[in-house]
Amino acid sequence: MDFWLESFPRQGNVRFLMRYDISVLGLGYIGLPTSAVFATKGRRVLGVDIVPAVVETINSGKIHIEEPDLDLIVRAAVQSGNLCAATAPQPAETFIIAVPTPFSATLGGRKIPDLTFVEAAARSLAPVIAEDNLVVLESTSPVGTTERVRGWLADELAKRHSAINIEKIHFAHCPERILPGQMIRELISNDRVVGGFTPEAAVRAKALYASFCAAEIFITDARTAEMTKLTENAFRDVNIAFANELSLICEKIGINVWELIRLANRHPRVKILQPGPGVGGHCIAVDPWFIVDAAPEDARVIRVAREVNDSKPKHVIAKIRQAVSQNAASGVRPVVALLGLAFKANVDDLRESPAVEIALELANSDPPLQILAVEPHIHSLPPALVAAKIELSSLDAALERANSVVLLVDHNAFKSIPVEKLSGKKLVDTRGIWSDMG
Repeated sequence: MDFWLESFPRQGNVRFLMRYDISVLGLGYIGLPTSAVFATKGRRVLGVDIVPAVVETINSGKIHIEEPDLDLIVRAAVQSGNLCAATAPQPAETFIIAVPTPFSATLGGRKIPDLTFVEAAARSLAPVIAEDNLVVLESTSPVGTTERVRGWLADELAKRHSAINIEKIHFAHCPERILPGQMIRELISNDRVVGGFTPEAAVRAKALYASFCAAEIFITDARTAEMTKLTENAFRDVNIAFANELSLICEKIGINVWELIRLANRHPRVKILQPGPGVGGHCIAVDPWFIVDAAPEDARVIRVAREVNDSKPKHVIAKIRQAVSQNAASGVRPVVALLGLAFKANVDDLRESPAVEIALELANSDPPLQILAVEPHIHSLPPALVAAKIELSSLDAALERANSVVLLVDHNAFKSIPVEKLSGKKLVDTRGIWSDMG
């Protein structure tokens, strides 16, 4: 089914006709790379985002996130005419939902999924959906969300007295498995799981992703596909929690946890991950709670792992305050340099970052501390950090001014700091880079 329709203005009052094969709702860390890769394979793609500035940036051939090679691919896709962006969906053969799935609240100590964005995206399709269309949910979601997308769209069609038969629309779930900093390569090279609401939907979705995915694509049902993504990230979260718990134990009994893990990992069947200040990002820090929410009485190990990782920033904050108090006791005004704000090394993604949580807690302490944030992958601080009077600083300036230095993210830029620049400063190392400095 082909659709020819008027697109947004590009040059003065001139408007262009655009045929859309795919419409991607949400142009963030998942939606934009996915849109660009489909466009490079000759698909006519409309990217949809509710933020006008994001739409304008993409239509100018630029990107609003940091990701290697993505800017080149987006520019080429826009210039070819295969990719454009708008603030509302238009008719297409396939719709891909790639919007955020954050938390809405905490209930009984567990975090509750917020599907507001997914619901809004599903309902927004009602004016443009057609029978035989394929709707793919890419957003990582609680089990059963694909069914709810179908239900929300059916409800919206009913409100509009539409003659479209929901039974003739195909629904599937195809979660991404990509790592920031390697998104384009992993989109193409990683295996994918496609779960259909019906077998026909799964086959249709597999054919869609086979247009660019060079790896294997496995077919299952939608609920299993949803649980697969959650399980992958919960597995990693549990392993990180083990490492973080080890770090707490080792600190208490006087053992270097970094050396301990290095030695234990010499066993051929042991692979302990590295501890840190907590767990961030929109996947590992979020997805396990979706499993806990689905079966709170049974997800005991997963819940405890989340609690261990969620509590780690508080332990780091206590260590920083101890270092700061030593400076204050000696009559030195505490100035703290926090090295890294991203949730992982060498990316600009601050979502669910424990480093941001630590920075805010320290800045809002009584009395407030002077905080210098060093994050080489961003150009400005988020509003919450600005409001807390945290200063974005270069690495050299921060090391010159600070008397306490805290390593929160192991960016490459921090791995070659000369030892003499750290001399005489209180050090808190959450990543093991300075573990041999004593």
